Amino acid sequence: MTETEAALRTLAHNVRAARNRAGLSLDELGRRAKVSKGALVGLEKAQGNPNFATLVRLADTLGISVSALMEGSSEQRVRVVSAAAVMPLWKGERGGEARLMLTTGGPAATEVWRWTLEPGEEYPSHPHQAGVTETVSVTTGEMVLVVDGTEYPVTAGQTAGFDGDAAHTYRGAGTGTCHLIMTVHLPPGPA
Repeated sequence: MTETEAALRTLAHNVRAARNRAGLSLDELGRRAKVSKGALVGLEKAQGNPNFATLVRLADTLGISVSALMEGSSEQRVRVVSAAAVMPLWKGERGGEARLMLTTGGPAATEVWRWTLEPGEEYPSHPHQAGVTETVSVTTGEMVLVVDGTEYPVTAGQTAGFDGDAAHTYRGAGTGTCHLIMTVHLPPGPA
């Protein structure tokens, strides 16, 4: 079995288990997450290739983290994750990317993401569920954070935090690659 096949099987199992825990039918999950029933059926059969936006909508609807949909169970006390070992979940048209490095456990999980954005490249995100907050910490370069249509420049050494239940966009700025760490803080919810 290839790495991709194994990842799809894990994703299929986790989506089905989370949907069942939430007591949702395929129709109801699809309606709430704005994902077609056919796409959900394929996903639960470990078929297809869901995009990042679909995974975010499913996770938000199910009240869990994106990584809870993608990761197998972890029994380790300490996890060390290399960026090279994590496949990008988003790739920009100019070479930028986003990798979900890990998610902390517990009732209020935090996702840790590593992003690169090239100048002018952007990722628009739909609003998340109420109670989700995000931070972006720029380590090198420049970016523009857009929240509810207002632009906020964020440069190397700066961190911005905001409520994720508003429309928001990450845009590379300046002349070089922007490297940032993004965290998503999820409200307490189902495990």
